[in-house]
Amino acid sequence: MAEKLKGVFPVYNIAISIALAGEAEPSTKIKDLETMGISIDGNVENWTPFDTAGWARSLMTGKAFSIEFSGKRNIGDPGNDYVAEMAWKDGLDCSTKMAIEFPNGAKLTFDCVINVTNVGGGDSTNVAPLEFTAQGDGKPTWTPATPTA
Repeated sequence: MAEKLKGVFPVYNIAISIALAGEAEPSTKIKDLETMGISIDGNVENWTPFDTAGWARSLMTGKAFSIEFSGKRNIGDPGNDYVAEMAWKDGLDCSTKMAIEFPNGAKLTFDCVINVTNVGGGDSTNVAPLEFTAQGDGKPTWTPATPTA
């Protein structure tokens, strides 16, 4: 992102990138993505000790996340082709790195497993879809935005 934004923003200001095979860092955009939804699942353990007069205590003991993407299949775009080809692969061939940069300058970088759920189809007059989930593989790196003056 060239300029940090303040206030509300359109979702298209989010930058999404993926690391192609052999690349150490995510730097390739995936053309024609339309939607993105981040889901975070926290594991919370609760317990009720004698010294809290019946009131429960809680602690976040783990987390998992996944990101659902949908868009259009764009043959010839390196990022789109890379994801689409994972539909026919398994094992470590479906593992990669992704990054999401938010308009305020915050960035989420993570290892993930790509699960392609739709790589084409629909009505004869539809544009072929590309739909996939990026399932987090381990702890992501969250880089908060630096405060602006």
